[in-house]
Amino acid sequence: MFENLTEHLELLENFLWSYFGVPIVLLLGLYLTIRSNFFQIRHLPTVFRTFVGFLRFKSAGIGVHPLKAFFAAVGGCVGIGNIVGICTAVQLGGPGALLWIWVTATLGMIIKYSEVYLGLRHRVQNKQGGYSGGPMYFLAKAFNNRWIAPLVCILLCVYGVEVYQFSVVTASISTNFGVNSYLVIAVLLMLVIFAGSGGVQRVGSISSASLPVFVIIYVGMGLWVLLNHLTALPGIFALVFSSAFTGHAALGGFAGAGLMYAMSHGIRRSCYSGDIGVGYASVIHSESSVQVPEKQASLAIFDIFLDTFIVCTTSIFIILATDVWHQPIEAGLMVQTALSNHFPFMNIFMPIFIFMLGYNTINAYFCVGLKCASHLSQKWGRTLYYLYAVAALLLFSFMGTNQAQMVMAIAGVSLLIINGIGIYKLRHEISFNLPSEAAEAALTTTPSPTLEQV
Repeated sequence: MFENLTEHLELLENFLWSYFGVPIVLLLGLYLTIRSNFFQIRHLPTVFRTFVGFLRFKSAGIGVHPLKAFFAAVGGCVGIGNIVGICTAVQLGGPGALLWIWVTATLGMIIKYSEVYLGLRHRVQNKQGGYSGGPMYFLAKAFNNRWIAPLVCILLCVYGVEVYQFSVVTASISTNFGVNSYLVIAVLLMLVIFAGSGGVQRVGSISSASLPVFVIIYVGMGLWVLLNHLTALPGIFALVFSSAFTGHAALGGFAGAGLMYAMSHGIRRSCYSGDIGVGYASVIHSESSVQVPEKQASLAIFDIFLDTFIVCTTSIFIILATDVWHQPIEAGLMVQTALSNHFPFMNIFMPIFIFMLGYNTINAYFCVGLKCASHLSQKWGRTLYYLYAVAALLLFSFMGTNQAQMVMAIAGVSLLIINGIGIYKLRHEISFNLPSEAAEAALTTTPSPTLEQV
């Protein structure tokens, strides 16, 4: 019975991605890219300067510091998917999946910018002295329908309990360190509840303290591996570009199937890794104290650049350069196996890395799930969500990671479909012009509406 359920979930996931998810990402991303005159590429240097400028930014008034919101959102992106999930795309689709990951990330930048911008534009002041925003607010206008906000909140509540990464973290810690799995589950649950209950402020503080350390160490290790395989790099680039359009024999079957697998799995994993179109980043960024939507939304571009073009690309180049990508190794061990050829004690470091990444991602999603549950019911929402989260995390901790990943993928693609349609409906509201300093000063004097006014 359980196997039949798994097969049906897999069929549903493939159907939704093949006929809705992939076309929406490609078509909506291409449309917004052309309409914005390639905003995500033209303004990339400006986005970097905006990030640096926020390092000196002093929060005033209500809302959290813009970089706390940024790191909380990045914590949900730069996770286990960058080390494990992204390698699955190469295993299934061959090296050519990397090209489609890059394409999706480039198009996904403008989609994520748009959803964050709309979340900020339609956010409201809440009773807790902060802001509330996200797809449940702007989609209500896009569809002019009362049922859309509760539906999106329910899907974000499901997506907010990151059962896949929770199960990977618990398995990694208990297996590598020989710790009782029940103890690992209990401690991790308490840590997640502690972080998530503190809102974006606490989640952002944890992520801003740990993520830069991971990125520097991990990318540094990746560069060392590549330096030791410099002669292989031209061949790797040639393999990536050739197999992206011709398919790859690693898949078995014929070239056409290989091409579709490379494209499909590259796009899926890139969307999951960068949380493109899901809407959770819109909820988090909406709490920023910044009053200019374009500035905060532009950080979503830097978000995906860091997630995909830096961390994910590092992971894939590591397994391609060391030639472990087509060996019969579980996806969760591919990067660890590749790095162990160059660094000692990887059986200790990798579980720590996986815990660090998984914990940040679980926190970010959990925080968003709590906000959505409160949106559904201010009286009972948080309590019921705590109960649901504990039950779901415990259940999937003792199940295979494939089932957990399928649940996340189905919830994610469902949100992508709804948000994608909503973004297109509100496309004329989206501004792709970063304001001048004078215009920015004028904008900061205009407060957001309160919940009662909405």
